[in-house]
Amino acid sequence: MSAPPASPNRPFTKRIAVALLAVAVAALAVAGRPIGPRAFGGGANALAFEDRAGLPLGTVLARDTEHAVRVPLGGVSPRFLAAVVAAEDARFAAHDGVDAVALARAAWQVLRTGHIVSGGSTITMQLARLRWNLPRTPLGKLDEIVLARRIEAGTSKAAILEAYVNRLPMGGDLVGVEAGARTYFGTPAAELDLAHAAFLAALPNDPVRLDPYEHRDALEARRRVVLARMVATGAASAGDAARAASERIDVLARSEGIGAAPHLLFRLAANVPPGATRVRTTIDRDLQAFAENATQQVVGALGERGARDGAAIVIDNHDGAILAYVGSADYFAHVGAGKNDGVVALRQPGSTLKPFLYELAFEKRAVRPTTILADVPTTYSIPGRKAYSPGDYSERFAGPVRARIALADSLNVPAVHVLSDVGVRDFLERLHALGFVHLTHDADHYGLGLALGDGEVTLEELAGAYATIANGGRAVHVHALADANGEARSGPRQENASADGRDNVRVGATREWSLVTDILSDAHARARAFGVASLLRTPFASAVKTGTSSDFRDTWTVGFTRDYTVAAWVGNFNGAPMQRVSGVTGAAPLWNRIVRRLSERERPAAFAPPHGYVRRPMCATTGVRPTRDCRSVVGEWLDAGDLIAWNAPPRPLDRRYDAWLAAQPPQRDDTLRIVAPHDGDVFVAAPGARIAVIARGAPQAVWELNGKEIGPHGARWTLPLERGRWTLRAHHGMHADAVTFTVGDPVPHARRAGFTIRG
Repeated sequence: MSAPPASPNRPFTKRIAVALLAVAVAALAVAGRPIGPRAFGGGANALAFEDRAGLPLGTVLARDTEHAVRVPLGGVSPRFLAAVVAAEDARFAAHDGVDAVALARAAWQVLRTGHIVSGGSTITMQLARLRWNLPRTPLGKLDEIVLARRIEAGTSKAAILEAYVNRLPMGGDLVGVEAGARTYFGTPAAELDLAHAAFLAALPNDPVRLDPYEHRDALEARRRVVLARMVATGAASAGDAARAASERIDVLARSEGIGAAPHLLFRLAANVPPGATRVRTTIDRDLQAFAENATQQVVGALGERGARDGAAIVIDNHDGAILAYVGSADYFAHVGAGKNDGVVALRQPGSTLKPFLYELAFEKRAVRPTTILADVPTTYSIPGRKAYSPGDYSERFAGPVRARIALADSLNVPAVHVLSDVGVRDFLERLHALGFVHLTHDADHYGLGLALGDGEVTLEELAGAYATIANGGRAVHVHALADANGEARSGPRQENASADGRDNVRVGATREWSLVTDILSDAHARARAFGVASLLRTPFASAVKTGTSSDFRDTWTVGFTRDYTVAAWVGNFNGAPMQRVSGVTGAAPLWNRIVRRLSERERPAAFAPPHGYVRRPMCATTGVRPTRDCRSVVGEWLDAGDLIAWNAPPRPLDRRYDAWLAAQPPQRDDTLRIVAPHDGDVFVAAPGARIAVIARGAPQAVWELNGKEIGPHGARWTLPLERGRWTLRAHHGMHADAVTFTVGDPVPHARRAGFTIRG
């Protein structure tokens, strides 16, 4: 076998080899102060998180600056210990920190080849380099040798090996065998078999060039080398090594050890006591998985309209426990801003603050359910500022509307008018009481724009405040941690406090909150803006509100049932606007999916009617008792004070309403609704065709067509299809509803450019 060709750097490398040998000889004679095991106490315990039922959510591996995870030697598989010793330092048990034979071999290889083949470093020397971050230079090697002797003089072999396996680089920011085992395989280091042990023992040789995700072939080759060395040293039999070498190793996706709720787990880990190893949360793992998938799907479907991010949170109204927490569409995405947490990000909430404003106005009696508010172009002159002219995204105005419609349809001009009557300062104080701690400026800073969300809040704050509505004004402590019995304790709202005392706080008036709930659950009240059958409507009792910030940058949907509150946000973390994505088209699909999923557990109960209120007939356009010329009669909730105004001055009433008032109990709610046809429908005339009429709320109603009574009918009947514009009205007792539709001739279809129509 011929000698290798001479290297141009051979004289230099010879000098390096000679210097290393001299250094080694000198170091062997040096006696320094011993280094004890306390020098290697860095690293933190792996923190395992569980859901409310004890099911694993994931493990946070690193909570200190060194990104190290500490595990005792007894918590490491003997297979791994044997593998790493065979691969890195076969004579570990025999030497005193410096293996003169290995150093001599390394020097000889340098002399023969002109480059470094093996470093000659022992496990103790590598520990010194890892612990004190020594450079890979001749002087660094000298430091390794000296420190290794001192370590061996003050630390046992077992303690050295424990410190070493807890500091092994495992790729990226992963440090230690426990971090590697949990991240790549989802198992603790104690459960590593021979195949997986050799896999991890191969990594520290060159974590970059042996990356399991980028250089799998190179890592597999190195794994086989480790197994071969184990056979050579007697640490494994040839048969076991062969079987391990042939075993397929499946590596988990890049999840950093987290299986669910990564944003929440990392957030909680920062405030868990250092000695903790296991934490029980209030998360429901199945619901969490559903919410994460739903967020990805909804955001993905809106990608073409400029939406890239989304977030959602679900809380239990009874105790404020967080059941699901989705900070972004994909925390582990290679690109984008997935690691941002949309649950605690500060954004403008749009119209989602309006329910709190109207409750305060109802409570102060500045506005009543019967109040007619003007949705017309309005300009406010504010001293020291530009004139303020609120408007809606529809760029249309509804004219005179009842307070119920103004809130349900989220009309801006009426909301600003209500705030001007209530007072910005009082409204801001109410928002603070509801838990909006990030509204830190004074009332003059926000001005009348506060009614439309001119301030920054978090999705978590909104969820907690809406849970207060659901509870009739009783606030809850929003939290994500539970004790061994699953009872509430400290959580994200104030991670460093055992509780914030909000469970015993009442905000506002219970009956006014119930009135707001009734409005937010009224699909017909919001029909003008959202339609009756939008994604805000559910087949069970739910109350919901949307919000959209300026330029379509943020869309919100927050709503609740008797038991749960769901808050959803869709937008962009970088503040980029979307293409006319509003609350009902952006966040509402996500809210709808989650709230329907919750209803599968148990159908939500109906909301209780507003306590202290009775329902009375009301003319929809005037807000007073209906007269014969009132074309649209609705039922509205009135309290004792409202009834005084409702009863006087007397007005001529239709005898049908007098009869109803005499016969019906005051709190019965049989609201009549025309389900089909819909208001604004257009039909095409055809011989013999008929229109299906469907009504709810009364078994038998009196019907009128264009003001002419056409007799009583049941809940389902048909109407002949005749050309013209028709107003169909039904009334039963105090209840009435009307729709207008058109029947006309077919519209000829024009050919569209780019399409061929076959005859």
